[in-house]
Amino acid sequence: MSKLQEQVHQISLLQRATKNEMEAKMDGLKKGVEAKMDGLKKGMEANMDVMEAKMDDMKDNMENMKNYLKEDMKDLTKFIQEMFPNGKKIVEENHDENKINVNRDFINSNVGCKNQHIPKMDMRKFDGKDPVTWILQMQQNFDLKNVQNTQKVHIATLHLEKNTFVWYRWF
Repeated sequence: MSKLQEQVHQISLLQRATKNEMEAKMDGLKKGVEAKMDGLKKGMEANMDVMEAKMDDMKDNMENMKNYLKEDMKDLTKFIQEMFPNGKKIVEENHDENKINVNRDFINSNVGCKNQHIPKMDMRKFDGKDPVTWILQMQQNFDLKNVQNTQKVHIATLHLEKNTFVWYRWF
């Protein structure tokens, strides 16, 4: 029986040794996983900081673009007002009599004969470059040919390149 006890005792010692080895290996794996997780966490935090900085830069850029667009809109509005200083409303309301007075050019262009002559104009097509010069040349041609105000936009659209015409159609 003592041989049996000795074998049980050896098995018990081997189990304890195996248990201790397994616990040591598990502790090592646990520490390794924790270290990797800490490294990943730090890397993610660093990436988040970079992303937040980029987002702040993008917000600043968007704000700058918004301000530039506002300035461009002001300049464009000023330019248009300079180009058309005598801009008139097509319809003016007379509140005393509750009648509507309509601009005579508007009536003449939309009532009566619809087959008005469209003058031939030898003009370059607008390709999106140098709009100021193109507008001035169109205005000079309109003045020389005595084109009615209501026909000017229609004639101008005939002098647009394909890409600028597609852009115009969206508005």
